[in-house]
Amino acid sequence: MSVELISRTGLAAGIVALCLSLTACAATEPSGTSDSASPAEEQVDETTPQDEPTEAKKPKKKKRELTSGQENALEAARSYIDMSGFSKQGLIEQLSSSAADGFSKADAKFAANHVGADWKQEAVEAAQSYLDMGGFSKQGLIEQLSSSAADNFTPAQARYAADKVY
Repeated sequence: MSVELISRTGLAAGIVALCLSLTACAATEPSGTSDSASPAEEQVDETTPQDEPTEAKKPKKKKRELTSGQENALEAARSYIDMSGFSKQGLIEQLSSSAADGFSKADAKFAANHVGADWKQEAVEAAQSYLDMGGFSKQGLIEQLSSSAADNFTPAQARYAADKVY
């Protein structure tokens, strides 16, 4: 079979033609030869994707549907995170206790857990805001960030932030 024939009719047609010609040759072989597949036929079989998972074998992810309270709390949480540095606990308090927001504690916690915030970076933003407003010692800044009800960062987050801005 010529290469020209394969290029004109496509690779699939060329493989079929090759298989047919090998089958014709096998029919003219003297008796006593093996009935096993020829090496060319085996090569064709090896190119068939047999190990690919089928749709039925693939694990299916369940998509969790959010309640309207969760969706709205999450949207508000994103806005607050974009606007200013919030601790996780501070964000929950803001979402659940403000008259403007008033989300349930459960929806506020859901939003804080799923907003995707880097809480250390949020602490750095809050620390920088405090330094922009007035003078703080490094220790005073750590105390402000970790002990005030408004901020409520963990002591580790507060130390990290103070180290970054000092």
